[in-house]
Amino acid sequence: MAKNLLIVESPAKAKTIEEYLGKDFLVKSSYGHIRDLVKTDDAIDTADNFKQKYEVPADKKAVVSELKKLAKEAETVWLASDEDREGEAISWHLYETLGLQNDKTKRIVFHEITKPAILKAIETPRGIDFNLVNAQQARRVLDRLVGFELSPVLWKKVKPALSAGRVQSVAVRLIVDREREINRFQAEAAFKVVAIFHTGNPKELFKAELPQRFTTMGEAERFLSDCAEATFAVNSLETKPAKRNPSAPFTTSTLQQEASRKLGFSVARTMTVAQRLYEAGRITYMRTDSVNLSDTALQGAEQEIKASYGEKYHKRRQYRTKSAGAQEAHEAIRPTYFERHTIDGDNAEKRLYELIWKRAIASQMSEAEFEKTTAKIGISTRPEELVANGEIMRFDGFLKVYFESTDEDQEPNLDGDGDNTLLPPLQRGQQVQLQRLTATERFSRPPARYTEASLVKKLEELGIGRPSTYAPTISTIQNRGYVVKEDRDGKSRDYRVLELVEGKLSTLAKTEITGAEKAKLFPTDIGVVVNDFLVEHFKGIVDFNFTARVEKEFDEIAQGMKEWTDMLHSFYGPFHSEVETTIKTADRATNERELGADPETGKRVSVRIGRFGPMVQIGTADDEEKPRFASLRPGQMIETITFEEALDLFKLPKKVGEFEGKEMTVAIGRFGPYIRHDNAFYSLPKDVDPHSVTTESAVQIIQEKRKKDSEKIIKVFDENPEARIENGRWGPFIRFGKQNIKIPKGADIQAITYTEILQWAEADDKKPKKRGRR
Repeated sequence: MAKNLLIVESPAKAKTIEEYLGKDFLVKSSYGHIRDLVKTDDAIDTADNFKQKYEVPADKKAVVSELKKLAKEAETVWLASDEDREGEAISWHLYETLGLQNDKTKRIVFHEITKPAILKAIETPRGIDFNLVNAQQARRVLDRLVGFELSPVLWKKVKPALSAGRVQSVAVRLIVDREREINRFQAEAAFKVVAIFHTGNPKELFKAELPQRFTTMGEAERFLSDCAEATFAVNSLETKPAKRNPSAPFTTSTLQQEASRKLGFSVARTMTVAQRLYEAGRITYMRTDSVNLSDTALQGAEQEIKASYGEKYHKRRQYRTKSAGAQEAHEAIRPTYFERHTIDGDNAEKRLYELIWKRAIASQMSEAEFEKTTAKIGISTRPEELVANGEIMRFDGFLKVYFESTDEDQEPNLDGDGDNTLLPPLQRGQQVQLQRLTATERFSRPPARYTEASLVKKLEELGIGRPSTYAPTISTIQNRGYVVKEDRDGKSRDYRVLELVEGKLSTLAKTEITGAEKAKLFPTDIGVVVNDFLVEHFKGIVDFNFTARVEKEFDEIAQGMKEWTDMLHSFYGPFHSEVETTIKTADRATNERELGADPETGKRVSVRIGRFGPMVQIGTADDEEKPRFASLRPGQMIETITFEEALDLFKLPKKVGEFEGKEMTVAIGRFGPYIRHDNAFYSLPKDVDPHSVTTESAVQIIQEKRKKDSEKIIKVFDENPEARIENGRWGPFIRFGKQNIKIPKGADIQAITYTEILQWAEADDKKPKKRGRR
């Protein structure tokens, strides 16, 4: 039996560490937390200084039993969970649950899984840091109290089965507030003027732009008309050196943002992949808000840069963490070995590792050096000047490794918004030839909706949440149905372009698609209702400053500057009073809006949250006839749906013609829109609007579904039309009425007889049925 039992959180980490330690060490995993607060209301005794009641979940009992046995047999137990608050709490739970003794228990921490780091940690053990444990307990208790006390209020006042959380509610508020900003936004048009010149040599083209914009078409037209007979000359030419510095190595937040932008990863996926890289010993700990690099890392980066790129590419940089509330002094996220430019692994692991490697190595490289040229072009008939900017890279520096923007096109993009990559040789006073002058109508843009990454950035800016909370917060608000992440199509918009070519002015009418969204976060109606209810009745819970102050208090507890139960008392008293007052006095929240009167019946048309979600209602419960209801369509919201859009929802079910002598009807059911034909139902594809279905498209949907169904059927039996062999998700099977029967291994499908099906059906019927999960 090994003298030493070392316990880590995950099996992958255990496997990596076991390779570094000798036969005297047995490395085991706790598989994360081994106990948690009981699920019942008595988990926290608020009257007894927030005393907690814990339990070992059923799925962890075997793990705990094995670890207890091994701990008794070992001379020393090493608790090696992660080095943050959550990890410290796991060590404490292990200590308590396994009944460990102080004199034979040692706590070790490391921020990278390498042999030197593990051996160094074993040489310098410490005890459990109860300040960190208390900070984690304070967060866990506070969040449980908020969830357990707020959720029943929402059930009574908004809708059953809802729940609320402290950080999650603030995140939802940010998304709701941004959506309202966008809805209020009024786009303003202005004309942007761009000229394309050449030096006399038609191949030496460059672009210049008017710094100001014209608010009316008349002003833009006058400007272009005045330029029809003008001459153009270089009034001034300025060339100056410029430098660009690399960004700091990754923190949790900046990694999530950059992996979203460059790799298209969700925040949760980034953390899952990073966890695997960390546990395999590829990178340092991935939950950190520090940009600091250790001396070992700085030396490793220096050696690799000099060996791979040369001495002039190296510049030692030590970054400092700006946020005052930065958690325990971790390093930034970096590769454990800088000489490994790439790794073995799946595609996601390789791509994320390379991103981390490039960012970390670039942070220790020289600045990129440029030469920037600005030419101001005078107009003989106008006082304004057109400005042309160009840039030449003199030394690539860190950009040799890490491009923070997309590569420039080979040719200057003369119609786009960017600058010239390179200006042709110009001299002051030189005349240039106008090839084309355009004034394009451009519209101001509303604030951008949040992506997962930009929401993380905003939460971090506000001081809300910590590295370990960003991913679960964003997953939770989507899982609860308060926010959806989706793509939305844009709308077409007309705009005007004035163009001056060879002295002739023309006007063009063009169309563009605007407002298209990709992987953006949108609030749902239920998210809006819950948010508004919390803002009205629980200002503290959704107040940005209050939530940031709570995070700061957790930090103070972690540093031993504040007693955790004092912090909870100061929060819980006022909060509990708010809960009791709200239950007694608050009205039920539905976010109901009255839209107008139905032109056919004169009855009231309103929109609100109903039992099954947002809906439009014609009539009221007091009317003789029952009210009519229709669910909102995807993308529609209670706050923004118009009267006309609401009435459109009642156009279903609608008849869309006949097929094979039977009527076809389009309707929306519990599982979405469908076509009914001859007592059969055909679901509409997701991208088909039920309101736009025609006779032809309905017939096509029916025929495609029939074709698909016929391809599923392998064999039909004349003796009984309800007996057939079909192709299923996991291969062929027998459908016999309501029974699905597995085909015995090795059976020749085409040779199966009806008699055999009867025998197999009887045998299958006698089998004991599996009970579902309780």
